[in-house]
Amino acid sequence: MDLTLILPFLGAAVLLTIMPGPDNLFVLAQSITQNKKAGFATSLGLCSGLIVHISAAAIGISAILYQSSFAFTVVKLMGAGYLLFMAYESLKDRNKTSTLQEQPSQTYLALYRKGILMNILNPKVSLFFLALLPQFINHEAASPTFQMIFLGFVFILQALIIFFLISIYAGKLAKVIAGNATLSRRFNLLKAGLLTLIGIQIALSKN
Repeated sequence: MDLTLILPFLGAAVLLTIMPGPDNLFVLAQSITQNKKAGFATSLGLCSGLIVHISAAAIGISAILYQSSFAFTVVKLMGAGYLLFMAYESLKDRNKTSTLQEQPSQTYLALYRKGILMNILNPKVSLFFLALLPQFINHEAASPTFQMIFLGFVFILQALIIFFLISIYAGKLAKVIAGNATLSRRFNLLKAGLLTLIGIQIALSKN
């Protein structure tokens, strides 16, 4: 794949992953209330669940791309609209602070399974990849399916690394995220701006 597509995708993926959200806060909570291994198990579960969404998005989008240019344009615009909606939601949440809930101790296997279920049962994750992946593929190159699956695994790898780092530095991160309302607002504004830019790029991009 072209590095001019991979590197921007990686940058967007890292920024979106580090924004405080359900997944990284869940990893953080488990690491604090149990230990970093609990965070590792949760991280592995969450990233395993991503495989299902990425595969579904890649296969579905590729099928549409091969069958109908018009249908692909519709999916692209719907994806752009969804990203802009997510940006709006981030702006609404900019004055809210994140809190960490006390979690009962669970086995590592239970946490792994819970991570998988959390991701698989969240339809927003599928919509996110349906919206994001088409922006970073080369429509003139062979096998869009391979390109999207490759980008999906790039996303999984960087997410796993970030989640593991969160698990290791859980105590310090908890104080920063939970105790700094200004930082929380800035994270949400940055997330909204990033999602808006990607959404506009998708809407204006050519097939």
